[in-house]
Amino acid sequence: MKDLNVDVAVIGAGTAGLAAYRAAATAGRRAVIIEGGPYGTTCARVGCMPSKLLIAAAEAAHVVEKWPQFGLKLEGTVRVDGKAVMARVKSERDRFVGFVLEGVEAIPAAAKLRGYARFLDDHHLSVSDHVRVRFGRAVIATGSSPSLPPFLRAAGDRLIVNDDIFDWDDLPRSVAVFGAGVIGLELGQALHRLGVKVLMFGRNQSVGPFTDPGVRAYATRTFQSEFYLDATAEVRAIERVADGVSVRYVHRNGTERTDTVDFVIAAVGRKPNVHDLGLENLSIARDGSGVPLFDRETMRCGDSSIYIAGDVNDDVPLLHEAADEGRIAGENAARNDGPQPARRRATMGVVFSDPQLAVVGTGYSALRPESFVTGEVCFENQGRSRVMLRNKGLLHLYAERKSGRLLGAEMIGPDAEHLAHLLAWAIQCELTVAQALQMPFYHPVVEEGLRTALREANGKLMAAGAGTRAA
Repeated sequence: MKDLNVDVAVIGAGTAGLAAYRAAATAGRRAVIIEGGPYGTTCARVGCMPSKLLIAAAEAAHVVEKWPQFGLKLEGTVRVDGKAVMARVKSERDRFVGFVLEGVEAIPAAAKLRGYARFLDDHHLSVSDHVRVRFGRAVIATGSSPSLPPFLRAAGDRLIVNDDIFDWDDLPRSVAVFGAGVIGLELGQALHRLGVKVLMFGRNQSVGPFTDPGVRAYATRTFQSEFYLDATAEVRAIERVADGVSVRYVHRNGTERTDTVDFVIAAVGRKPNVHDLGLENLSIARDGSGVPLFDRETMRCGDSSIYIAGDVNDDVPLLHEAADEGRIAGENAARNDGPQPARRRATMGVVFSDPQLAVVGTGYSALRPESFVTGEVCFENQGRSRVMLRNKGLLHLYAERKSGRLLGAEMIGPDAEHLAHLLAWAIQCELTVAQALQMPFYHPVVEEGLRTALREANGKLMAAGAGTRAA
């Protein structure tokens, strides 16, 4: 076995791992990055980018359905060419992966180790039993993998995860999507709009990323009006049959039904890749799922020489967060004077469904009921939204009752990705509702809906002595 001594060993060459390696190398440390699987991030290969390519095709197909309401006529019909759709998805996906690979290729060959890492102790690891690495500090950035509930395995070879969709050469006729969260909603709605029959089964009334009961209920009704969605599904049997998968379930109307679909898609979340890393050989504490406990401001695991970043820490599994965490972990792993806490950005998550969904800052469930007020706007009668026939949506924003400071928001609606950015910036700058209302709002724009919610929140704050009439 070959021996290698380094200052920093980074395990995983995804978004977080690449950021950690670059930070450590930039600091002048001798660093290596270890990868056992294919190079290329989850985002580029099977996540953000290919899913948005599929969604873009679905949006293009769906927009013609609104033409009659605008007074437009379509001569003939729009036909979805599934093979052409998937060909573009894969071609453009490969381009995005190529950009990542260019970055990996720029890393010196001596700094890249191919194989699977396993910790031997707090300062040693092996790479596929052919290299033994002694490290000063290490960064775990091994990402996550789709979860596969045991009861779905009855679907046999027709059971897939969201990653597998992007290997299709053509679109199927029908699918059953298990999971009504971020991944399930994005892909399920896109497939529906591309002509695929979709049955979506959720659990515990969970739809999207929401914890606010009002916003969650609105989102549930909105998606149920477009395709079959049961947020509290009772599925009684799954069986692989000759022409697909038989799914026996209790319909929302209370009757038992059996449908046969081409594929069952498991979209019930992802699990951290912490197994087979030899974490039991480290002197670090772990939670019940085996994930190391860590300080999210330094990314350090206890007082050890181990850092953790990205989806593997099961904290905020988003690309921009993974990049930030990787940089923080890499910079701290490179320091000799101990890790330094970094200020984390305001949290922000967006679902690219239609309408879009977003959660910003502190969500509803994390707030004490007596500590905040809610400002609301419904987009059904919001001017610009109605003009565009995109007037479905509900925004709840939360402000601290005593100070008036913006805390967070949960929303479904048009251009939620842009509203989320405005709110995230305001929250990170610690603006109050009154200060946010002093900002310019053009007319007519969707952002005027945000102003409506701010005004309602300000009225409630004035009643509590924290608002201002000047707003």
